[in-house]
Amino acid sequence: MSYLDDPRVLFAAERTLLAWQRTAIALMGFGFVVERFGLFLRMVGNQPLSLSQRGFSLWLGVGLLLIGALVAVTSALQFRTVVRGLGEKEIPRGYWTGMGVWLNFLLALVALALAIHFVTSG
Repeated sequence: MSYLDDPRVLFAAERTLLAWQRTAIALMGFGFVVERFGLFLRMVGNQPLSLSQRGFSLWLGVGLLLIGALVAVTSALQFRTVVRGLGEKEIPRGYWTGMGVWLNFLLALVALALAIHFVTSG
């Protein structure tokens, strides 16, 4: 619990949430690129990839997507815990603290949907 009675505490927590959000997006983007790299190799080589080559890029990409989703959800839950510990003076009146949390949950859902799509369409 903070005793600063300063809204900068909330804004610092939000900046931390946004940093983790960027990390989650980067992990998800990298996972997407890695998964699609197998398709790129197949197109460039004009020959089918072996199952082990396709499987490696698929599972590495899906793993990165799932790690990104986990980072998004964990950071959102951590931020909610921090906000609950703040005092009334530290949260400006009318300020909605749920936007970043819901955005992180939405990012996690997108990552899960992509992972499911990659696994089922592979």
